[in-house]
Amino acid sequence: MSLSLTTEQIERYSRQILVPDFGGKGQIRLRQGRILIIGAGGLGSPSAFYLAAAGAGTLGLIDADNVELSNLQRQILHATADLGKAKVESGKETLTQLNPDVEVITYPVRLGSDNIEELFSQYQFIIDGSDNFETKFLVNDAAVRLKKAYSHAGIVRWQGQTMTVIPGKTACYRCLFKEPPPPAEILNCQQSGILGAVAGTIGSIQATEAIKYLIGFEEGLLTDRLLTYDARAMKFHQVEVRKDPDCAACRPLMTTETPVSKIILE
Repeated sequence: MSLSLTTEQIERYSRQILVPDFGGKGQIRLRQGRILIIGAGGLGSPSAFYLAAAGAGTLGLIDADNVELSNLQRQILHATADLGKAKVESGKETLTQLNPDVEVITYPVRLGSDNIEELFSQYQFIIDGSDNFETKFLVNDAAVRLKKAYSHAGIVRWQGQTMTVIPGKTACYRCLFKEPPPPAEILNCQQSGILGAVAGTIGSIQATEAIKYLIGFEEGLLTDRLLTYDARAMKFHQVEVRKDPDCAACRPLMTTETPVSKIILE
């Protein structure tokens, strides 16, 4: 990746290059960045869209699903003409049309303990746009073990939440939630609904966190705190999250030799 910007790139990204603490150096760092986005759906769509627009160098999209009509209310990577198409392919086409500078790598597979290490090893920052607790705990535990910074988020109805994890430095998702809730207590978008704009708000925050991390602006990251959003009341609230010394994912006793498959959902 070039350590300089072309005249066209300077014009394309001029408005963010003007931003204090960003500048040309930040743009070059972003151009060198590699971000994996888990899910090309409600959260992954706005995250990927804004990262591509901002000039992120490489975006990985992982999603095994195809575009359905009910997706289009919130999943802005896809259009009516994409119905039936693989989400990662639809997403790649949209992002490439938006910004040909960005390399988009597609993974039309489900994330699991059999492929997560290989995938995570290729990227600097992970955006978790998954829609189930099993995957969210899988992502957290693997990211902590592999020391990959990532953004967690969840959305349902009028609500959203998000936090950023820097393994070895901050609290992780399992420090906050030790294990998945009982199935009877789980709300999801398919059963409970979701306002599309809520996904846009939270996904945009995730993209912002990825950009800040990649340009070296770590002091302002959403770490050691969970940001909650109530769109109905139009209120944001922050909850302090402390590192749990007995956390099954990030406690000091967890050695680097422990396979990811052994620490998932213990």
